[in-house]
Amino acid sequence: MDFWSIAAQASLLIVGFVMLIKGADWFVDGASMIAKKFGIPQIVIGLTIVAFGTSAPEAAISITSSVNQSAGLAIGNILGSNIMNVLLILGLCAVVTPLAVQKNTLYIEIPFVTVITCALMIMGVVGNKLGWVDGLILWLMFIIFFAYLIVISKKDKNALPSLEENNTADKENDENSSERKSVTIAKMLGKLAVGIALVILGSQAVVNGARTIASGLGMSESLIGLTIVAFGTSLPELVTSLSAAKKGEADLAIGNIVGSNIFNILFVLGTSSLIAPIAFDTNWITGFMIDNIMAIVTMIVLFLCIILTKDKKLRRGGGITMLVLYAGYFAWIVAKDFIYMN
Repeated sequence: MDFWSIAAQASLLIVGFVMLIKGADWFVDGASMIAKKFGIPQIVIGLTIVAFGTSAPEAAISITSSVNQSAGLAIGNILGSNIMNVLLILGLCAVVTPLAVQKNTLYIEIPFVTVITCALMIMGVVGNKLGWVDGLILWLMFIIFFAYLIVISKKDKNALPSLEENNTADKENDENSSERKSVTIAKMLGKLAVGIALVILGSQAVVNGARTIASGLGMSESLIGLTIVAFGTSLPELVTSLSAAKKGEADLAIGNIVGSNIFNILFVLGTSSLIAPIAFDTNWITGFMIDNIMAIVTMIVLFLCIILTKDKKLRRGGGITMLVLYAGYFAWIVAKDFIYMN
C-alpha cells in the first residue's frame, strides 16, 4: 500500500471518529430532550439514554467488528479502551489535580471491574470465542450492575453519574432547558435519527479504515484496536475527565471512568456476542490473555494507588506511576505485534 492510499484510509478513520463522537452527542441530546418532554424521570434518562450514548462509539465499533468477523478489533477496542481509560486518562487527570473517590467506587465498582475482566478472559480461553451463552452471562451481570446503580442512586443522587459523564450532560441539559421547551418533537426526532445514522456510518468508516491500514502496514487488527481505535473511542472520556479535573470536579472522574469500563465489557461485548459470535484465531488467544491480564493489573494498580494514600485519593505520584505503566504497555504491544507479524 502506497503513502497516498494509507493517507486516504487515515482520513477515513478520522472522519469516522468525528462522526461517532458527534453522532453520540446528538443521540444523547435528542433522546434526553424527548424523555424530558414526556416527563421521564432524570434517573432513568441518566442510567439509560446518556449512559448508552456515551458508550456508543465503543458499542458501534465492536458490534460492527463482530459482524465482520474481526475479533481483534472487537475485543482489542474494548480492552484497549478500558486500559487507556484508567492508565492514560486517569493518570493525566491525577497529574493535574488529586482525584477523590467515593467509597462505593473504591470498594465495590473497582473490584467488580476486576471480576468481570477475569470472567471475560475465562470465557474467551475456554471456548476460543465469545458466543451467545457468554453474551447472556455478560448481560445478566449487566442487569445486576444496573439494579445496583438504581439502588445507590436512590440513596445518593450524587452517585448517579458512576456509569458515565452524566453530571456534565445533565448540567448542560439544565442550562438549555428553557431553549428545549420551544423545540418541536420533529426536531428532536430528527436530531435523534441523525445521531444514530452518524454513529452507524462512523463505525463502518472506522472499522474499514482500521482494517485496511492494518493490512497495508503489516499490523494486526488487535494492535489497531488496542491503540488507534481505543484512543479514538476514548476521546469523549478523555475530554470530559480532563475538563472536570480542571474545573475542580475531580471527584467525578474516577467514578465515570470505572463505570465506563463496566459498561464496555458487560453491555458492549455482551451485545456484540449476542448479535454475532466473536471467534478467536488460535494464534491470537495468548495475546488476548495477556491483554486481559493487563486490564486486570490496571484495576489493581488503580486500587492500590488510592487505598495506600491517607485521604484515599488518586494523587500525582499514582498518576505518574500509571502513565509510566501505560508507556511500558504501549511499547510492549507494539514490539509484540512487530515480532508476531514478522
